[in-house]
Amino acid sequence: MEFLVITGMSGAGKSCVVNALEDVGFFCVDNLPAELIPVFAQLLQKDDTHSRVAVVTDVRAGQSFSELFSALDTLRELQIRYQLMFLDADDDVLIKRYKETRRKHPLQNDSGSIQSALTQERKLLAEARSRADFFLETSNLSATQCRIRVLSMFSGNGEKQTHIHVMSFGYKHGIPNDADFVFDVRSLPNPFYVPELKHKTGLDSDVRAFVMDSDASVEFRDRLFSFVDLVAELAKKEGRSQLVIAVGCTGGHHRSVTFAEFLYARLREHYSASVSHRDIVK
Repeated sequence: MEFLVITGMSGAGKSCVVNALEDVGFFCVDNLPAELIPVFAQLLQKDDTHSRVAVVTDVRAGQSFSELFSALDTLRELQIRYQLMFLDADDDVLIKRYKETRRKHPLQNDSGSIQSALTQERKLLAEARSRADFFLETSNLSATQCRIRVLSMFSGNGEKQTHIHVMSFGYKHGIPNDADFVFDVRSLPNPFYVPELKHKTGLDSDVRAFVMDSDASVEFRDRLFSFVDLVAELAKKEGRSQLVIAVGCTGGHHRSVTFAEFLYARLREHYSASVSHRDIVK
């Protein structure tokens, strides 16, 4: 049985993740008290009906959430293999989401602010964040993009493997928080200053041709491929669940998209891989 425990910041998108997991065959239960996780897992093992299971537990469970790691230790003692997934987003994004939905944060009292509730929640979740097998940062993801990321991670047959996600981004919009490796291509030829290419992206062949019509770009690509091949193999041997590689240029439209697409095309031949372009429409 593939058993996934999901936790993370309130408002970070756990409902979106659950919906996507259900679409790839997971039996999902939301807001399960932590101490019930081992009991629930044992019942499912006896039933033998569900091969892929995901449970969500977070601070909505109140004091029960403090039992999370005790529950995970019990799973290990019962020889039930599990993985932990953590969802996060920037505080300003979470606050905006709460204001838009007019919902109250589960740790927010009548006299407290959303910010103080988020600060308290981050302290409670710090260890879970550090121990997670999967980490999904949703600050710059739409619901559709979040779904795509989840599907790319779990649409396989459940066999443990390293999933590599490649993303492009623009430095002026900030570095992705969930990136394991960040590569800067701002020193390479920039199509932004070519009038007929300015409003196109690295998904267009003439933009890619312009970017790669440089010895520096070709050398950067070859060295990037060599380095990523190495870290991908090391991640695979280590048994890492995911690896996030980010490529950034100034705006996230041209050079970073070009190199992210090249890297994805190479990786998908040998690994479970996906690609996204965070800032391509900004």
